Amino acid sequence: MEHVVNQANEAAAASSERQPVKNFIRHLIDADLAAGKNAGAVVTRFPPEPNGYLHIGHAKSICLNFGIARDYRGHCNLRFDDTNPEKETPEFVASIERDVNWLGFHWQGRALYASDYFEQLYQFALELIDQGLAYVCEQSGEEMRTTRGTLTEAGVNSPYRERSVAENRDLFTRMRSGEFADGSRVLRAKIDMASPNINLRDPVLYRIRRTLHHQTGSEWCLYPMYDYTHPISDALEGITHSLCTLEFEDHRPLYDWVLNHITIACHPQQIEFSRLNLQYTIVSKRKLTQLVREKYVHGWDDPRMPTLAGMRRRGYTPEAIRTFCDRIGVTKADNSVEMSLLENTVREDLNLRASRRMAVLKPLRVVISNYPEDQREQLTAANHPQRPELGSRTLPFSREIWIDRDDFVPERPNKSFKRLVKGGEVRLRHAYIIRCDAYEVESEGEISRLICSYDADTLGKNPADGRKVKGVIHWVEAEEAVSAEVRLYDRLFDRPNPEQVAEGEHFTAAINPASLTTLAHCYLEASLAASSAGETYQFEREGYFCRDPETTADAVAVWNRTVTLRDSWSEQGGD
Repeated sequence: MEHVVNQANEAAAASSERQPVKNFIRHLIDADLAAGKNAGAVVTRFPPEPNGYLHIGHAKSICLNFGIARDYRGHCNLRFDDTNPEKETPEFVASIERDVNWLGFHWQGRALYASDYFEQLYQFALELIDQGLAYVCEQSGEEMRTTRGTLTEAGVNSPYRERSVAENRDLFTRMRSGEFADGSRVLRAKIDMASPNINLRDPVLYRIRRTLHHQTGSEWCLYPMYDYTHPISDALEGITHSLCTLEFEDHRPLYDWVLNHITIACHPQQIEFSRLNLQYTIVSKRKLTQLVREKYVHGWDDPRMPTLAGMRRRGYTPEAIRTFCDRIGVTKADNSVEMSLLENTVREDLNLRASRRMAVLKPLRVVISNYPEDQREQLTAANHPQRPELGSRTLPFSREIWIDRDDFVPERPNKSFKRLVKGGEVRLRHAYIIRCDAYEVESEGEISRLICSYDADTLGKNPADGRKVKGVIHWVEAEEAVSAEVRLYDRLFDRPNPEQVAEGEHFTAAINPASLTTLAHCYLEASLAASSAGETYQFEREGYFCRDPETTADAVAVWNRTVTLRDSWSEQGGD
């Protein structure tokens, strides 16, 4: 049964920057070291296939593999599983390297590729053939599926299973030389077609594919399968602990079979752990690719995507993601993690590091009638209320300002409303108390501007006459305000499990129609004119926002909402 990692129980967990938390994998490694195995060394690897961008599930594996290597003073290899060139590109290779570095991890030496070992893999295949443990099969893919059997019925031997060693060697050599058509022949391991583990029923080791490879070009038309390549690559690199997600647990007997039947000194230990299942999202590369290709999102780095590139563009920090991975832990039990745990981890991180700024997302002009027309002031505001070391910035103030349209109503709707009403007072954040004396309405009925007055004696202090003003609103001076487009990102899917759709519907039916709201005419305080792409701030009373590398056609800066100030989904009953 799946269980949910409860946010409330995990909220007090320590960050990933503290002493590493022990888990069953670390206990196994401790036991190996105590027994003197592997000459006291710990070597891990992170083996992504470059057929898409890395996502939050990969972050868990990256933190685990690189973290263990770091903590045990070993090293971790980055090794690309590039055995399927039809779906792999240099773009994906570059994005993976960038994401691993961004998360704060570095591999020893150069990045490695399974294709580095293609010649050795081929020679090991010949060794299996010479032992009578591999044969060339001419069955079609459909015939192999039909004769493979089921969980309750044994498979049927291929009619090509008993070919001689000499014939298999000859055919396999000719397969390499490009003599046969794609898909016409494969090399299969000869294990046991009656095995209760279907992965041992004469699995395919090699297939013919005439595809240009991003590393080897046209040198090869014969490509090894992952289950064959994986253990040998691990052994050639001296990996001591090969960490995989649970779907590879049934593949472990094949991993061991390959290494037990070739001449190689190293035999890594494969250990499986549960993958990350995050609510309100998907981490299937096939489905993420579909979202990109069918333009449900604006690319792999769309801030709604669970990719690390998308999270980086949205304003998530690597520290927050590492802390999140530490909090969810490493177990062998399948689990479903609440999205709110990730979002709250991001909030906690940004609350500490993000400087404060003011931004008006739904602007309403205010004219302060009793403020001198030719006067301008430079007010001072702290960059962070709890971190004086972050300094302060100046806020221009003049006769005309912008406030948020939601902060004004003509009449007070209820006692809890503490913002501006006609005849009422509020304090402007870091500035004066103002009173709304009148407002103007456009022909369409929308309020166009407010006419207010200010109390000049209330800068940084309460009114002298003892009147109480409870409401505080944010604002931006009109003349020096920075124009911006603000994109309010939310969860990409509207339900915890996007796969739970009506019969006949596709998972895309669960896409949240409110996952992106664009506000084209916003105003930010003047200091943000000097901000750089990737910088994240708390927009007071609005949330955390990151400057996007993109700009609109008229060079207006774009800002992405990273996360709201509070969990609005739980407040709505969404969680």
